[in-house]
Amino acid sequence: MQTKVEIPESAFLATSSVPGDSSPVFTWSPLPPRRQLSFTKKQKLPHRVSEKELYPNCDVNVWLRSCEEEIIEPLEGCVKGTIPPWLQGCLLRNGPGSLKVGHEYFQHLFDSSALIHRFNIADGKVTYQCRFLKSDVYKRNWEAKRIVVTEFGTKAVPDPCHSIFDRVAAIFNPSLAQSDNSMISLYPFGDQIYAFGEIPIIHKINSETLETEKRVDISQYISIVHHTSHPHVLRNGDVYNLAMSMSTKGPVFNIVRFPHSVPEYHEATFEKANIVASIPSRWPFHPSYMHTFGITDNYFIIVEQPLNVAAAAVIANKLTNESLAGCFRWFPEEYTQINVISRKTGTLCRKFYAESFFYLHIINQYEDCGHVVVDICIYRDPSMLDCMYVETMKSMHHNPDYAKMFRGRPARYVLPMHEDENKDSSLNIVKLENTKAKAFYTSKGDILVTPERLCNVGCETPRINYENFLGKSYRFFYAISSDVDAENPGTIIKVDIHNKTTKKWFESNCYPSEPIFIPSPEAKFEDDGVVLSAMVWGGDDENHAGIIILDARTFTEIARAEFHTPSPVPKCLHGWFLPKKDV
Repeated sequence: MQTKVEIPESAFLATSSVPGDSSPVFTWSPLPPRRQLSFTKKQKLPHRVSEKELYPNCDVNVWLRSCEEEIIEPLEGCVKGTIPPWLQGCLLRNGPGSLKVGHEYFQHLFDSSALIHRFNIADGKVTYQCRFLKSDVYKRNWEAKRIVVTEFGTKAVPDPCHSIFDRVAAIFNPSLAQSDNSMISLYPFGDQIYAFGEIPIIHKINSETLETEKRVDISQYISIVHHTSHPHVLRNGDVYNLAMSMSTKGPVFNIVRFPHSVPEYHEATFEKANIVASIPSRWPFHPSYMHTFGITDNYFIIVEQPLNVAAAAVIANKLTNESLAGCFRWFPEEYTQINVISRKTGTLCRKFYAESFFYLHIINQYEDCGHVVVDICIYRDPSMLDCMYVETMKSMHHNPDYAKMFRGRPARYVLPMHEDENKDSSLNIVKLENTKAKAFYTSKGDILVTPERLCNVGCETPRINYENFLGKSYRFFYAISSDVDAENPGTIIKVDIHNKTTKKWFESNCYPSEPIFIPSPEAKFEDDGVVLSAMVWGGDDENHAGIIILDARTFTEIARAEFHTPSPVPKCLHGWFLPKKDV
């Protein structure tokens, strides 16, 4: 007889703080026998319509704006408050910049042309610039004055000069007929900054002028077809990323190391890239979608969620010129598999299973007394990707399901690395104190993990004291609200995971982006420093950008700079802070 594991109420990750929005109680049994997954076309989510405006405090248009004029010469901002004298450098940001090309419009937020922002802080003053990333697809689109390459959620009108044989060739060469719109993040390789998307093409950005200086196809140096847009940068300058390769046995997930190189020979970073760990995809014909991964002193953590990319659909969509979004498949009955890989041997140490969830961002991960702790912003399903279709966003205020589609919560999974002789499925094998996360053996010897919710607030684009606590035991993380039905959707959140408390900063009609923690030079505590966040304003105040500087300990405003721009400023996604010595 199989033992059923009941998830405690504290772990209900989709529970909302909004009255009347309750989540069902889930009771689930140990791992079912492995079954062959059958692909079906993605079902459309039910879409109910309400006549009244349901989310009056949320202005989705901050994402839908299009920048119409680059700011090449820096604008000087109006500074209020006192900027700490030690805070010198530039905050670089990446994200959607324009949803239109000529008279055509992209259909998904992820397709928008990348716009790079720069807030330079020097001697108590702040300047602002923004420029489009000049990718190949950007230049082709703007030269043709139409969308010429099919994107994640937008189908382009095919070029009649491209035959079916051109499309077949593109299947075997990921750099052909594929968008190189690096619109998600920015990361440093040594003293150079690069813009990332999820195909292995990155763009070098001049950190002072924002010019796009170089296009680097990483697949020319190492055989990969996909990588995450969130590599990890270690203190010694080495960069690690999770990538996927194709082998004769199917997809393989690789950890790629890019060794730090001296500025005089920066190309060595890519020329000496090497694979340091590999595991085969859990499912040979439908690898899991990956956006982030984890790293500790001794382990890599790869989380294979049941949101898959169907290999057959990829080939079919290439041939028919359909968008990539149509290749995704969600299997809610499958468990999420969490793989722990040895950094020393590069091989799988242990794997764990959890109730199915969708995620984009891992908050942090660390080792503690024979356990690996992994904190993740998770969702019940990938509906939030559908929330970012332009038409869905435009109609969100009359969609009663929209807030639930975007509902997520930060969760903690605790992975016991010790082997128990007594595999009693009724015993919790997590030995750590001060956690409600649990782990159980199943009747087949697999380990099933149940999470602990870190707070009852929707959190996205999480950041930590990255320089000092990546892969280490930590206490605080910072994020922006993902609850569109909250009283103040434009909120920056500080979460104390020890005390399970939150602090918030918000301002009416103001929409901050990913908060980045900068430690003070003589920091004595984990949260001794400041938090920076780029801001835009809602409503008609669309030619208005700014940067907020918060005291990280008290989470109160100490300074800000605001700018009035010649054209609309859309909200951004991810970025990086370069101290003055690196600028």
